[in-house]
Amino acid sequence: MRTRSWQMDRFQERKWTSVEDEIAEEYPLTVIVNEKEFATMVCTPLDMEVLVTGFLASEGIIRRVNEIKQLEVDENRGFAYVETTTKLPPAHSGQKRWLGSCCGTSRAFYFQSDAMTARTVMDETIFSPDLCYRRMEEFQTDADMFQRTGGVHQAAIACKKGILKAYTDIGRHNALDKLYGYLLKENISRKGKMILFTGRISSEVLLKISKMGVGILLSKSAPTDLALELADDLNMTAVGFLRGKRMNVYTHSRRIAVTKEE
Repeated sequence: MRTRSWQMDRFQERKWTSVEDEIAEEYPLTVIVNEKEFATMVCTPLDMEVLVTGFLASEGIIRRVNEIKQLEVDENRGFAYVETTTKLPPAHSGQKRWLGSCCGTSRAFYFQSDAMTARTVMDETIFSPDLCYRRMEEFQTDADMFQRTGGVHQAAIACKKGILKAYTDIGRHNALDKLYGYLLKENISRKGKMILFTGRISSEVLLKISKMGVGILLSKSAPTDLALELADDLNMTAVGFLRGKRMNVYTHSRRIAVTKEE
């Protein structure tokens, strides 16, 4: 958990009080790929190796974890040094980018890598509505850092038995990249899995999850129209506003149904 205390003045019930609040830490990490500066991400300084692994996979730089020959994070200096078995594609070489904690990449760069890495999801596992409610309740109960700071996003991979792994970061894209890195490093099967997410379902979020090969995305927030068009095209089930005992299933609702075993 990476937070710091901050003394502040709170106005409540027409009174001022001086209180100490817990604030999420923001950390710039510059990624060097094959001795070339590739990008600087603003992230939460936790699980940085899986963050870098997932980020490179999401950008189409690697497809498998064994394409990384070496990955070293120098936390004191704020650098991640990566050596890959392949050269950077021409579209990426020589480009240097800054990725903020709340923003995605620029559209020109973003669509270049998506054409190579977005995939149509083939898994047809069915989950019951009650199981979706339970997983989201567990997910929110475990979101300790979010509850303490209110300033981070969380993403998790789950199955019918429970939540397998969850990651937290100030950037919603970073939380998903950490999750992708975990799936690659641990060689986790995508069959019968779902993604739980605290943030809005944007087109960039949807595409990141499609690259992971997971068929169901559950979020407590709203989707965008482009995200839903992509979900429909990529055979993904996009669920938003999952709060309490209600949810909106926007695409491919056949995966959410009452089953005999649940």
